[in-house]
Amino acid sequence: MRVLERAVYRGPHLFGPIPMIRFQLDLGPLEERPSNTIEGFADRLLALLPTLNDHACSLGRAGGFVERLRDGTWLGHVTEHVALALQTLAGVPVTKGKTRSVKGQPGVYNVLIEYQEEEVGLFAARLALELVDSLLPEDLRGVRGLDVLSRERTRSPFDVETALNDLKRLERRVGLGPTTGSIVAEAKRRGIPVLRLDERSLVQLGWGARQERIRASITGRTSFIGVETASDKDLTKTLLAKAGVPVPRGVVVRNADDAVREAQRLGGPVVVKPLDGNHGRGVSTNLTDPEQIRRAFQAAAEHSRRIVVEQFFSGNDHRLLVVGGELVAVAERVPAHVVGDGASTIRQLIDEVNKDPRRGEGHEQVLTKIKVDEIVEAFLAEQGLDVNSTPASGQKVYLRGTANLSTGGTAVDRTDDIHPDNACIAIRAALSLGLDVAGIDFICPDISKSVRETSGGIVEVNAAPGFRMHLQPTEGRPRPVAPAVVRMLFPKGESGRIPIFAITGTNGKSTTGRMLSHILRQTGLTVGLTNTSGVYVNSEQVLQADASGPKSARMVLHDPMVDAAVFEVARGGLLREGLAFDRCDIGAVTNVQPDHLGLKGIDTVQDLAWVKSIVVENVADDGISVLNADDVLTARMRRRSGGRPAFFSLRGGEAMPPFLREHIVERGGLAAVREPDGAGGELVVYQEGRRRLLMRAAEIPATFGGLAEFNVANALTAACMAIGHGVNIQHVRLALATFGTAFEQNPGRLNVFDGHGFRVIMDYAHNAAGLIALRDLLQKLRPSYRRQIGMVTIPGDRRDEDIRAMGEVAALTYDEMVLREDPSRRGRREGEIIQLLAEGARRAGADDSRIHRVADEMQAAETCMSMARPGDLVVLTPTEVEDMWQRVLAFQPNLRPNFVSETLPQLHSDLPPSLTSVGTGTGGIHPNV
Repeated sequence: MRVLERAVYRGPHLFGPIPMIRFQLDLGPLEERPSNTIEGFADRLLALLPTLNDHACSLGRAGGFVERLRDGTWLGHVTEHVALALQTLAGVPVTKGKTRSVKGQPGVYNVLIEYQEEEVGLFAARLALELVDSLLPEDLRGVRGLDVLSRERTRSPFDVETALNDLKRLERRVGLGPTTGSIVAEAKRRGIPVLRLDERSLVQLGWGARQERIRASITGRTSFIGVETASDKDLTKTLLAKAGVPVPRGVVVRNADDAVREAQRLGGPVVVKPLDGNHGRGVSTNLTDPEQIRRAFQAAAEHSRRIVVEQFFSGNDHRLLVVGGELVAVAERVPAHVVGDGASTIRQLIDEVNKDPRRGEGHEQVLTKIKVDEIVEAFLAEQGLDVNSTPASGQKVYLRGTANLSTGGTAVDRTDDIHPDNACIAIRAALSLGLDVAGIDFICPDISKSVRETSGGIVEVNAAPGFRMHLQPTEGRPRPVAPAVVRMLFPKGESGRIPIFAITGTNGKSTTGRMLSHILRQTGLTVGLTNTSGVYVNSEQVLQADASGPKSARMVLHDPMVDAAVFEVARGGLLREGLAFDRCDIGAVTNVQPDHLGLKGIDTVQDLAWVKSIVVENVADDGISVLNADDVLTARMRRRSGGRPAFFSLRGGEAMPPFLREHIVERGGLAAVREPDGAGGELVVYQEGRRRLLMRAAEIPATFGGLAEFNVANALTAACMAIGHGVNIQHVRLALATFGTAFEQNPGRLNVFDGHGFRVIMDYAHNAAGLIALRDLLQKLRPSYRRQIGMVTIPGDRRDEDIRAMGEVAALTYDEMVLREDPSRRGRREGEIIQLLAEGARRAGADDSRIHRVADEMQAAETCMSMARPGDLVVLTPTEVEDMWQRVLAFQPNLRPNFVSETLPQLHSDLPPSLTSVGTGTGGIHPNV
């Protein structure tokens, strides 16, 4: 077997809506050896992993997978189930998986498994392959490419128990702790998005301007002053005493002699502890003897330079959890202890207690294993015992004076027992310190009685309290405390979500996204935008890059300024990682044209439509899917799209498609349609049986007076998305009326410069369909120009036939062509792209005198502009958009000085008035385009 590749899907993807890991597995000779042909394989596998007996598989019932296994199934499918079983046994319950053959590659399979922690899922996949391989006959063994999945290692030869322990250790290292994990689980249950921000416990709940952050039980709202105050135990007591809260009397000391002196002054037993310690470290209780106090001081001094000596409250140790001014749970904490059986030593009893499967190292289990250390030995010595003593049957021997779970203590739920006075005191303490989440250490003989009537009080207030003792008490009812935290951060009805508008398609994504962003900003929203030029927050470009993938989208979702997000969603990111979000409010598909075919298993335009449909399949139930009614493959997506369908169309009036007319008339559905009426037509919005005029197409500067039909379509898409989300039609009209093709507003998309005595149009027409759309505009403009000179290129990863088709369209578009290489040839040899483009151009009838070859992008731009003469039109198709535009501005034409004013007005006399302004020759940009 050999692992060929892997992908980690963090959002909805081609194979499903949940996060999954996909690895491509080549079975090689094992393609001819299903599981029932390998003697003893099923029995050996089930003996190692008996939980596989519970897997339902496609049969939909427990035992279904075993039936498939015994009847014969392929080893990719077996590996899928083993990887799921291993994760579950490691404490990560996952159930979803699938295995699919790869089209055109016999014996190669896509194996997909659900995961919660990425590293754990990848390691589980590796271990699953190693386990399956270990059960094969010697002559069939061997797995290549395991490091493609994970570089984590387990012992060789393979051993299931060792492998599981390694997987568990990895989960403990990278997984969330019980406190953070419980809050995250509750947020997910409520549909609040979750983004992990680091490898530890910093987590973002919600998106953009509606986000909150947590780290364990510390929230983004937790007062820094409150935390600092709680860490100063002496200051905490002072403030609580001023608030009328019962606290022990005590002082801060700096040496052992002072500790003894202050203990005598306080009278009675005392507690010695670090001023700013936690988790019970360095705490000694119920001390009366001066030597005890001195030893306790030294123990505390290992954790702090300032030591507290305070009055000892007699009674039981309780932890009261206060969240948002509400008491949500109470646990009685019992110090680590053993109960004698009359025969075993204390050490043997500890070993027996530690066999409890609920105990583990650190926080890996509900309880922590008891460790014998100097503190335990000293505490036993005070009772006249040591670890070799044999307690009488039934004798309870305490091992520590503190009751922290982290040192082996246990917890008993007392939430239903607490007296209202005690609850009020705890709430008052949390509010007095300014803590939104606080763990109150409360000592009293009986929590069901008012501490004002008995004795005791608050001995400590903890910021960032752990939830483990409440979530899984040793005795009593578990308390789901996380909902209180999430409810405090997100009151009922709040989801932490910002509106997400996602746009995909072959052409038009970037301009549609910019138009939509422009519309939303008119409503006062701060808009995050991603596209092939970069990441933007309103007009500020925060990242210059091709930012049409999920990583860039997450950058916007992290941004606390952003009220709404507009994402261009490209094919590559969908295939590589899936969506950056679980669902969007408005999704749109502009069109599906033959581009990027032959890559990553996407061989036909139908395959490409399947990829593009991921966006609209994951629209929220109350959202809108906006589809191109004029594109057959796109319009068909209405059958599987989420939310309510809406459409845009350039074919209004008599030419309107019948299904669109039915959608409008019979269903009252939303549609944005261009209807014929003069130059460019009218843009009309249909919604709930009403017909409203949006504006004339010619009123949108980006449409070149209504001549650029592709920008008319983009405007219809943006308008439909905005109105579907509830934006007032007046805002849409105002925004579109001020959206042009200036470089600053829409870089690389139909940018016009008239400053050199000829017109330059810069446009990102990077495939045949895009160039055909541009050609339609250029043909309408042709009477106004002497010649049309065009730069032509296409990315090298396109099929030979697609590159030739680009050359063919170019030959039908331009009088003169300058063919260039793409900066990234993507595996092609030097000159190959130009050669294929030229073949296509000649196939369309172009002779060699019209074909010019210049490999370098910027040199090709210089060549195009140098060829231009008065009255010519130059079309540049950039890869490096900013650099190309700067090259246009800096170009020095070898023309006579008065050419611009004398010549261009005649040549442009047939253009619409909005297009006849001329640049100054010093880099001016056309004011209306």
